[in-house]
Order: sequence, then C-alpha cells, then structure tokens
Amino acid sequence: MIGGHDENPPGLSHVIILNGAGSVGKSSTARAMQAIARVPMLHVSMDTFVEMMPEHLFGHPDGLVSENVGGREPAIALRVGHVLKRTLAGMRHAVAAMAAQGNHLIVDEVMIGRGIEAEYRKLLSGYNVKIVGIFAPLSILEERERMRGDREIGLARWQFERVHVGRTYDLEIDAATPEENATRILQAFGLLSAA
Repeated sequence: MIGGHDENPPGLSHVIILNGAGSVGKSSTARAMQAIARVPMLHVSMDTFVEMMPEHLFGHPDGLVSENVGGREPAIALRVGHVLKRTLAGMRHAVAAMAAQGNHLIVDEVMIGRGIEAEYRKLLSGYNVKIVGIFAPLSILEERERMRGDREIGLARWQFERVHVGRTYDLEIDAATPEENATRILQAFGLLSAA
C-alpha cells in the first residue's frame, strides 16, 4: 500500500521466469532487470532455495548428489533427492504466493526434467507469467564456469543438453550483456522504464 491504496491489485502481478544453464547469466540479468523495470521487481533465485538445505544433504541421495558422467570432456550430472524435490516444489508455490500478494517477480531457474514449466503455468495462471529461455553456446558457458571458480567444472555441459528440452518459451534470447538481456526482455513484455 502506497498512499493508502493498493498500487498493484493481485492478479496483475508480472512474473518473468528466466530459464537457462548455469553460467548463462540469469542472476546478473535479473539484477539488471530490477534496475530498469518500470515496476519494482523482486528477484527469486533457485540457488537461494537449494542453499536452504542442511549442509549434510549435499552429497547425500536425499538431497543433491553430483557425479562425473563425462568421458574425455568433463560432465557433472546432478541427482536430486526427495528433500530437494520438496524444496523446489515449495519454491514454485512460494513464487505463486508472492504473486498473489501483488508482487512482480523475476525468477531464475534451471528447469531439468518434465512438469516444471507446466506446474509454473498452472500455479501462475491468474497472473502475467512469461517464461524466457536464455541461450548461449556451450563454449561460452564452459569458459564462464571456469572463470567463476564456484561451479563444478562440467555442470554446464550436462545442463546444456537438458535445460531447454521440451520447453515452450514466450521469448528466447541469445545471452548478451546483462543490460542488453534485461532491456530486450523488459521491452518484449512492456515493462521497460521510460526513464
């Protein structure tokens, strides 16, 4: 409430979901979008929810296990256990709950597997939901992965082959600078600030 009235009645919330492999620039794009959007947008990161798990569930089958499945080229596969599955299902419901309160959201996700996109679309059917696929060549993702130093080498390769399979996007973009990504996405959905 600003000035005694609701500035954004529930149902008018904008939810933009950014999907792409790790190191494609989703989080930096989300922050750039926040800076130039015509409405206040909250950034919801999948990583934040993953990090809610107890530390002992990293490397445990109930939580998250990474294993090397590469041959000559490193590839790290992620195996998600029931605790993390519940956590990520909770994230999707939390996004819907935030939208129900009139919040505009940017969600950065790595959709691996079936049903995630459909669940988002169902949960957010009363809102202005848009799903954006962010693409980049594998060579660029792997270079960024090495430069970051906080990712397992080979994770981008494994995600690259899976993250966009079977998705229906409202917008597809080739990753550029965060500012260019943000401008293109917000312009496409009429959310770019006039300033």
